Amino acid sequence: MNFDRVLFVAGALCGAAGVALSAASSHGGSTNVAVAANFLLIHAPALLALSLVTGGKLLRAGTLVLIAGLLLFAGDLLARDYLGQRLFPFAAPVGGAGMILGWLTLALGGLLARRS
Repeated sequence: MNFDRVLFVAGALCGAAGVALSAASSHGGSTNVAVAANFLLIHAPALLALSLVTGGKLLRAGTLVLIAGLLLFAGDLLARDYLGQRLFPFAAPVGGAGMILGWLTLALGGLLARRS
């Protein structure tokens, strides 16, 4: 399975999880669940779009960092709500920093991309 297909599936799964968590949040979930849902829903179309972009190593690296950051951030918020504990200390801030770094790497990759 190639990177683009995996990325497309990741985006679709983020969208599905975001919708499910939005529903859970509206039925008594905490603010953490709502924030995690929003971040998943915001990043889902971006991941779908990135799956369609032909890019170099920098774009792929930025995408992977973005996904890792999103999983850490949303995962930590959800663990706090559903498990009653964090994934590990500072998981959410590390995930947030990862998302910022991922977006900045994507911006740099876009600037340095060669025209086809």
